[in-house]
Amino acid sequence: MMTTTVEAIAAIDDKLSKRFLELDPAGYFIIYLDQQPGLICAKHFTNEVNEQGLAVDPETGKPIPATVKVERQATALFTGRSAKEICIQLFEETKPCPVSRYDHAAYLGREFVRAELALVTGKEYIQD
Repeated sequence: MMTTTVEAIAAIDDKLSKRFLELDPAGYFIIYLDQQPGLICAKHFTNEVNEQGLAVDPETGKPIPATVKVERQATALFTGRSAKEICIQLFEETKPCPVSRYDHAAYLGREFVRAELALVTGKEYIQD
């Protein structure tokens, strides 16, 4: 029987975080915590995906860098006190849903759970 350790899970997650991802043409989210009121926050930004598979600013057509902070106007802000609350708001109550890919929806669910754990434990949350 295989024993799963925190280190083994971290190694699996680290490896999987480096895989290629197709971008969601419906946009992307910046997830963060607002500790004072105890909220998970997700800002939604629109983008388009060019022929090379890069996210580009719909207004300028220029690629949006992944490693440099870019000042853009969010199209929506979603907040919740738990992963379930923010997921219901985002996927069930928002019409049309700002997520068009199942893999993106699954990623957001995982990130919201990580954010919730950080919120309740008082630890830092860094989006994967």
